[in-house]
Amino acid sequence: MRGWWREISGLVLPVACGGCGRPRTELCERCAVALYGRAARRARPVPEPEGLPVVHAAAAYGDAVRALLLAHKERGAMGLARPLGRALAGAVRASAPAHGAGLGPLLLVPVPSARRAVRARGHDPLRRIALAAAGELRRTGRPARVLPVLRQHRHVADQAGLTAPERLANLSGALRLRSGAGSLLKGGTAVLVDDLMTTGASLVEAARALSAAQVSDSGGSEWPNAAVVAVPALSFG
Repeated sequence: MRGWWREISGLVLPVACGGCGRPRTELCERCAVALYGRAARRARPVPEPEGLPVVHAAAAYGDAVRALLLAHKERGAMGLARPLGRALAGAVRASAPAHGAGLGPLLLVPVPSARRAVRARGHDPLRRIALAAAGELRRTGRPARVLPVLRQHRHVADQAGLTAPERLANLSGALRLRSGAGSLLKGGTAVLVDDLMTTGASLVEAARALSAAQVSDSGGSEWPNAAVVAVPALSFG
């Protein structure tokens, strides 16, 4: 029984930094600096696809940041949602610096994952990070909430291994706004959120789906900005 409890505790309680493996800490100071220790910056993939919204990212995707995202997403390190959310919150602030209380709360709209991927992982990593980001924004005085109003309405192929044009074609027309979501989005400023941007194809399609719904006639953004945790280093510039 004691051995079983130690095994379960090892899965539930963090024993090493998710970024570098340093023992006895969930996130070491060095990896925290890599994740959210710098101001979020404008990011553009190369090539930049037509229809990509203005994107801000908190960190470069590599080394510790890559390890942290994968530990949370693929290995279920749930405790990392909070620091990843803190990083995303910084990118959201950079994406909507001029929007005050007069335009209502910031509405964080996650780019949806395929349902099969969520089932395989046993959780929705991006939604968890977005909820943590909204909590961080509220804690620092920015009204914010998460609105998971986009859905995939048709099958899309696995994006791994596809070229940038193939990813755009694969996702084109794949997302729709959930029924009745338009009225919710009219009450604030929508910001698309994702954990990672590589080619920008997912954000292009998410922005298209929101703008096609014409949810801005009561003060929201026609073409929402976007915020992500990380992008490849070459996307900063």
